Amino acid sequence: MVLGMSLPTFTLLHVIISLIGIVTGIVVVLAMIGGRKLAGWTDVFLWTTVLTSVTGFLFPFTKFGPPHAVGVLSLIILTPTLLGLYAFHLAGSWRWIYVAGSVASLYFNSFVAVVQAFNKVPALNVLAPTQTNEPAFAISQGLVLVLFVVLGFLATKRFHPAVPVPSRSSPAMT
Repeated sequence: MVLGMSLPTFTLLHVIISLIGIVTGIVVVLAMIGGRKLAGWTDVFLWTTVLTSVTGFLFPFTKFGPPHAVGVLSLIILTPTLLGLYAFHLAGSWRWIYVAGSVASLYFNSFVAVVQAFNKVPALNVLAPTQTNEPAFAISQGLVLVLFVVLGFLATKRFHPAVPVPSRSSPAMT
């Protein structure tokens, strides 16, 4: 039992949260490339991505492994990403920090999705049963990495939302 749910139910919830994060993340990153900020989509993307990492740590485990390392890295990257958006409103360097963190977080979720696909889809598992030295797995992950590097470059270059300028109050004339 995890959070009062059977392990299969908790796993299904974790997968649904992860898929929502990936789908909304794709929408958000494509909007960034188009120079647009989608507030509601962004909120869902970022918070489901946080939940994906957090719920990943709730699965029973006996040793710290690669999934845990990805979860830790994702949460580390999400911290300045969330600060850049919510605390600093994308001002100055916080714009590119937010963009890079968003794209990196989506990459980590996508990386794990590819791993899970090779674990769970029989046709893929036959091509890379151990996911170590098999070309199909390495090529797939390499293509995902290249795709996200390109998306990150384009998003950083093109995403320049209007940032509110703080108003300056002039001293009262007496």
